[in-house]
Amino acid sequence: MVTTAVARDADDAAVIEASWRDTEKFAVLYDRYSAQLYRYAYRRVGPEHAEDVVAETFLAAFRQRRKYDLSRPDARPWLFGIVTREIAGRRRAEEARYRTLARSGSGEVVDGFADQVAAAVTAQALRGPLAQAVGRLSPADRDVLLLVAWSQFTYEEVAETLQIKIGTVRSRLHRARRRVREALGGSNPTTTIEEVR
Repeated sequence: MVTTAVARDADDAAVIEASWRDTEKFAVLYDRYSAQLYRYAYRRVGPEHAEDVVAETFLAAFRQRRKYDLSRPDARPWLFGIVTREIAGRRRAEEARYRTLARSGSGEVVDGFADQVAAAVTAQALRGPLAQAVGRLSPADRDVLLLVAWSQFTYEEVAETLQIKIGTVRSRLHRARRRVREALGGSNPTTTIEEVR
């Protein structure tokens, strides 16, 4: 019991290393990251696929845990890399979700202060075109944009997650933002991307 408490306070690399000897230790990573991964997968492929994507992600991570680079104390980029590859296997589901969101157009406006209502109305008006624009991005550009927008990843974390160079992250993000901005008639996609769920 004491070793479990120590593992829960340890960095991710220590937890993974401990799981080599005691497989139950890997559950600490599930506790730490499953909700984040689920939210990300839910937004990308919808509720009908999100749970499966997260389950497959943790199964793949567990199988690959001995290959994890223990010099990296934070496993979040590694796990998001795996979930991104799992989502790639479900591209049709993701693209269908964006088409559905683009057609639906609006949702509920939550009562509140005047600026919150105005912001919600503006965001709802852009929801359909935004979903359509995101759905038209190349899978590589979409991955970068959504890791930054939805998971608040830094450029370095995106590079590590997708195993690409930081310059590639910058160019893909720039291209994705430009295309989305053009599709929205010049509106800033970073203020509205949160609304595509």
